[in-house]
This record gives sequence, C-alpha cells and structure tokens, in this order.
Amino acid sequence: MSSTAIITGITGQDGAYLSRFLLEKGYKVIGIVRSYTSSDVRGLRLLGIQDKVELVECDLTDLSQVISVIGSTRPTEVYNLAAQSSVALSFKQPIGTINFNIISVLNLLEAIRLIKADTKFYQASSSEIFGGTNQLPITEQSAINPISPYSISKASAYWITKNYREAYHIFSCSGFLFNHESYLRSENFFIKKIIRESIRIQRGVANQLEVGNIDIKRDFGWAPKYVEAMYLMLQRSEPEDYVICSNTSVSLRSIIEYVFTKLKISMECLKVRSDFYRPTEIPDIYGSNSKARQELNWQYDLSFFDVLDILIEEELEYVKKQQL
Repeated sequence: MSSTAIITGITGQDGAYLSRFLLEKGYKVIGIVRSYTSSDVRGLRLLGIQDKVELVECDLTDLSQVISVIGSTRPTEVYNLAAQSSVALSFKQPIGTINFNIISVLNLLEAIRLIKADTKFYQASSSEIFGGTNQLPITEQSAINPISPYSISKASAYWITKNYREAYHIFSCSGFLFNHESYLRSENFFIKKIIRESIRIQRGVANQLEVGNIDIKRDFGWAPKYVEAMYLMLQRSEPEDYVICSNTSVSLRSIIEYVFTKLKISMECLKVRSDFYRPTEIPDIYGSNSKARQELNWQYDLSFFDVLDILIEEELEYVKKQQL
C-alpha cells in the first residue's frame, strides 16, 4: 500500500516541490487549500503535477475541520508548510500572523492526538526564530531569540511541536530552514523581486531598483534540495529537529551586484531607501547543516551564485515566452 501525505501550503513554493518529490516516490499527495476557487495552483501547474494531487478544502484554524480531514484520510505523513511567511508583512499584520501560524499547528497536532492516528508530523520552522545572535553558525542547540511577529509565531509553533512529541509521544519534528529560493518563489520575497525588477531595468521598462537595508547577510539555498530534507526527517525511526542551510551567508548587496553585472546594469540604477528598513533587523545569520549531513545523509554543495544563475535564466526564459 502506498503512503499518503498531507501537505498544507501546497500552493506555495515548497509545497509544489515537495509534492513533486513525494509523487516520484509513489505517494498519494493530498493538499490542503482554503478554497478551491481562490487557490493559486500555478506552481503545481508549472511542475506538471496539478492533476496528480488531490486538493481538499480545510480551514486550519477550525479544529473540527482539521479533525475531519485527518480522520477521513489517515495520512502517513503531514507536512505543515502553511503560514503567513513574510517577515515584513508580519510587522504590519502581527495579530493575523501570530494567530494563524500558531493555531494551525496546534489544531493539526491536536487532531492527530485525538484520532490517535499513526501519523508523522513535520513543522516548517524558520531560521528567523534564532534572531540576532553573535554566536554563529546557528545549530540545533542555538538559543531561540525571536525579534519579529513572524519569528515569534514560528518559535511558538516549534515549542508546540516539541511539546506534543514529548508529552503525547507523537512523531513530530521541526525543520529550521534558512532562506531557500526557486523560480516558484512569490514576488514579495527579496531574491525574486531583485531579479524581476533588474530584468525590467535591462529591458527599459523600469529605471531603478528600490531596496531597504542591503548591508545585511543571509544564508540562501536552493528550494528543491531543501524539501528533500523535510522528507528525510520523517523517515527516521525517532523524531529529531534539524537545521537546513547552506553553511554560509552572503550579503544582499553582493547579490544585487552579481545580478546587475550578469544583466549588464549600472549600479547607478540602485536606490537604497531608509523608509524600507524594518523596525528590527538581523545583521548576519548562517547555519551549520552538520547534523543533517551526518544523520539524514542530506547533501548540499551549491554556491548561491550558482543558484542565482539558474534563477536568472529561468526568469529570462519566462520573459521571452511572454513576448512571443
């Protein structure tokens, strides 16, 4: 009998790549969506798997609905990727961000507990929960110090996941994923915005790239490889939490310089706006994936500039198709 996986947030970048990965392994994939009519399945369609996954409507903030879905499907694995995932937006919408990102996790785990389903649970956590720390690289033992509404919600979700593992003996674990990019990334994320706006400048459609604080450094990776780590975490006999990252950080300024050079754009087209700065900011953060390499046999050796080459080519190809 094939395994069944439920993926919340299936229409997002990670949900689409994880769906493809699990389908290739023979899983039945069920995706949770808020509404059939308003859900954007573009990512699934671009990967050619839209008709291979089953979509189920469910409000993750409604425990009764979550219990109904878990009870009727009895999934082997649940991957909780659904979240309000923009740090910048979380400062504007702190209540909504914290409410959804915590209650949705609690309802999924409580449904698994009440039904007594033999289900393994993966929680998509974030490197943001470690906040501003001088002790780098980040490891699984690093102190948690959230500094945004988003990271507060993710830290809370992590503790809930850990509590259900220890108190109720549910196989529940968290992946502390650092930034990971792909063509499927939504346009409100930094890398996607930089590349798309730079191409618009190259084509003469725009004049400037406006950004906030770019003298900060982040650990960036390639999303299709990161979803493999999610799967590997749920194949273990005992649940553990893992940092998933590239092991190094790069400055946002160096990324812009690389993209501008690649597209032959003058740095005079760059405008830094102080009003784009966030209320609080992490100057530099990167992690160590040593535990994931050793225990999950997860391999990652890509330079982020290699990833940028892939992303730029994909965006240029998209523009080319639009002009045909």
